[in-house]
Amino acid sequence: MQVTLDKNYPIKAPLAACWTILSDVTDLATCMPGAAITEKTDETHYKGSVKVKVGPATAAFAGEIELLAIDASAFTIKLMGKGSDKGGSSASMELTATLQAGPDGTTSLLGKADVIVNGKFAQFGGRMMTSVSDMILAQFAGNFEIKAMALAPATPAVGASASAETAAPAAAPAAVTELNGLAIAWMLIKNFFGGLFGKKA
Repeated sequence: MQVTLDKNYPIKAPLAACWTILSDVTDLATCMPGAAITEKTDETHYKGSVKVKVGPATAAFAGEIELLAIDASAFTIKLMGKGSDKGGSSASMELTATLQAGPDGTTSLLGKADVIVNGKFAQFGGRMMTSVSDMILAQFAGNFEIKAMALAPATPAVGASASAETAAPAAAPAAVTELNGLAIAWMLIKNFFGGLFGKKA
């Protein structure tokens, strides 16, 4: 089963800070909850894992990432990721991500992904898989923004007082570091009953 996602996330950080993260595959992978690069086999191939926590239990998916293309002049990167678990389920995703400068020092993170799932995950259907993917990508974008904001230089407002300029910055929101299987399951349940009764969950 295949689903296609086309997203645009506003990031409250400048383009340069965002590109620093997007252009580093290892750093970029840490934005995905539960994901980690475990090995770099060559300049364009990586091995990694994704952990999904369901209550006290944790499931691990092994996978590979290939850097298909990177264009610094267009602030674009293209990746292919593949993974599987011990139960025989597998998934792959081809992702093209592009950065565009926005107003007031912000950046737009544009992403198009073709996701293919096989095995037990395919039984949920395209609508449910799209909802789950939306939830995961939203967490990814949130983590991306937190990392980009941490890299961005401080830019106090014009006319701010010296005390305001030197005041300690507000604490950044915490990154989502685990992929919560219970939240995913709840999303699937809501969408199942929403479709069953003709309502949008």
